[in-house]
Amino acid sequence: MERLHARCGRHRRPRRARALLALTVLASTLAACGGDDDGSRPTLNWYNFPDDSGALQEAADRCSRESGGRYRIEYNKLPRAADGQRQQMVRRLAAEDDSLDILGLDVTWAAEFAEARWIKEWTGENKRRASEGTLDVPLQTATWKGKLYAVPYNTNIQLLWYRRDLVPKPPTTWAEMLDMSRDLARQGKPHYVEIQGAQYEGLTVWFNSLVNSAGGSILNPSATEPSLGPPAVRAASIMRDLARSPAADPSLPNQMEDQNRLAMESGVAAFEINYPFVYPSMRSNNPTLFKDFRWAVYPRVDADRPSRPTIGGIDLAVSAYSRHPDLAFDAALCLRDRENQLGAALKGGLPPTLRSLYDEPEFMKEYPFSKEVLASLESASVRPLTPAYQNVSIAVSHTLSPPSGIRPDSDVSTIREQIDKALRSEGVIP
Repeated sequence: MERLHARCGRHRRPRRARALLALTVLASTLAACGGDDDGSRPTLNWYNFPDDSGALQEAADRCSRESGGRYRIEYNKLPRAADGQRQQMVRRLAAEDDSLDILGLDVTWAAEFAEARWIKEWTGENKRRASEGTLDVPLQTATWKGKLYAVPYNTNIQLLWYRRDLVPKPPTTWAEMLDMSRDLARQGKPHYVEIQGAQYEGLTVWFNSLVNSAGGSILNPSATEPSLGPPAVRAASIMRDLARSPAADPSLPNQMEDQNRLAMESGVAAFEINYPFVYPSMRSNNPTLFKDFRWAVYPRVDADRPSRPTIGGIDLAVSAYSRHPDLAFDAALCLRDRENQLGAALKGGLPPTLRSLYDEPEFMKEYPFSKEVLASLESASVRPLTPAYQNVSIAVSHTLSPPSGIRPDSDVSTIREQIDKALRSEGVIP
């Protein structure tokens, strides 16, 4: 009782009045602080990444209005960094915190959360509605052991961005891009290939995209042991070759997506591998260079084999400890419906997971590269689906950093050994 008063404020009353009204105070306090709106309409807590565009808050408000009084969605912002987001949710779910209802999961977390039994499976009509019209590869990120554990909310994919004034025709392969970079360097022109080379998740994404584009994978189909093999050696070789060539920005070992964006906007680069957020940024920050800023699909490893860039995005899951799971499933479906996905795409720059939106005139106008995004999503790869993904990613990014020091054969062997140990370990990664 004292704790509840401390949280919601206290007004002193005569002792007899407090005794007579004790039950009333307790009931009203629980209604105000326990997640229900006006004591009758449940509040569903949605935890997701912090959105600065306002699109997520608008989605929560719209779905609350359209629920017919059945619920109200409260949008709670997680830490900005993905590691902080995961850490907060892991700790609270491990404590069986029932104040979490809808969870915005990075596409690499579904397997871990499902294996720990922290999230509910999507079945029956909910599964049908979640799958209907949704792109296949995003659905893979929400699936574990053949069961659906989340609904794809948004997605993301890298494209090749280039300067048309330097390169009239974009390269189709990594080898062709490096040749173009060397030629521009000899002419004394901007020639860097901006890509994520720091020791973090972005380096793992680069490796995963190359391995899959070379016809391989990091894990076997059942996610029970590492696969790797010659495609992984090929991928590591491409990373090393770029890092040791004129194409490499001197800051490559420390660069993440935003540093790549800034370097491209400054005019020192000819190419950039990055997500669509760079397009509106270039338009705002360097209008002159924006006139020659163009895009193409992710480069191929082999000319006769399509590239398979790594998919990103957020999936919405329902907490196993939610006090209102049925309402949470319904609310999650509303949050990612056509109108809200379109709003998130136009305001927040988040590519949708619903296939029909790629034919929407309003979306196509805002995303002139929508055709390339869709083609990339339809051939995309996913990061290894395993509860041990965090350890797998660390094994890759630590072994391959810095890219200039990569020893393809021995480093792939090291990654294989470390992943094998990670897959055989027990428990959830802290």
